[in-house]
Amino acid sequence: MRSIAYALPALPGYAGPKTYAAWPVWSGSSTAELKFEPMPKKKAAQLYHDARRFERNTRQPGRQDGAIGRNGLAVLHALLFDIINHRTGALYPSYAKIAEKACISARSVARGLANLRAAGVLNWIRRCRESWRDGRFVLEQDTNAYAVLPPSQWRGFAFWRRAEPPPPERGTWGDHPPLPDQLAQAAADRAAGDDPRSVLARLAADPGDTLACALARFGRALFEAKP
Repeated sequence: MRSIAYALPALPGYAGPKTYAAWPVWSGSSTAELKFEPMPKKKAAQLYHDARRFERNTRQPGRQDGAIGRNGLAVLHALLFDIINHRTGALYPSYAKIAEKACISARSVARGLANLRAAGVLNWIRRCRESWRDGRFVLEQDTNAYAVLPPSQWRGFAFWRRAEPPPPERGTWGDHPPLPDQLAQAAADRAAGDDPRSVLARLAADPGDTLACALARFGRALFEAKP
């Protein structure tokens, strides 16, 4: 367990508490190459709208914040729209970068990240990098690598498949005019100069229109009877 001295700001001329670790990096930090998943802008926007709905649905009466909180939403907005590489999905900003883009303090960033992780919205991996210092091999702490998880993994979020919106009612704005039946369409095609065989194919296109199919069969029989 780390001493509280690690969390306090350093005083002028004080280098911080003494450590006996070979390389002072966080436990579990990885040097492995990470593979990110692309994040299209449309998907990022949908994730943020889901997060806002999650926050509204989990806010209790008399409380200002829900499961994510205002800081969490600000951090998530900065990650999804200002920092992430949408083409590659790469996301490994520093606390200072997140604070700058979210317009909040570094401590508020820490609280927002904690809320997002507790709610299952965000996860991260601590990273470190290999380096050489004074002729010897060392590990240096690097920024975390973040991943925004899908809503199906958010704790307490009512996830469901979004249904397609219903079509507009007949006669209202946006309603499509009814298509002509097969007979009317075939007559219009023939009047426009289409080949008779293509008109017969049009008549036979709808098996449910018995009259049009009967006329198509009759027309084919006439063509076949011609010498």
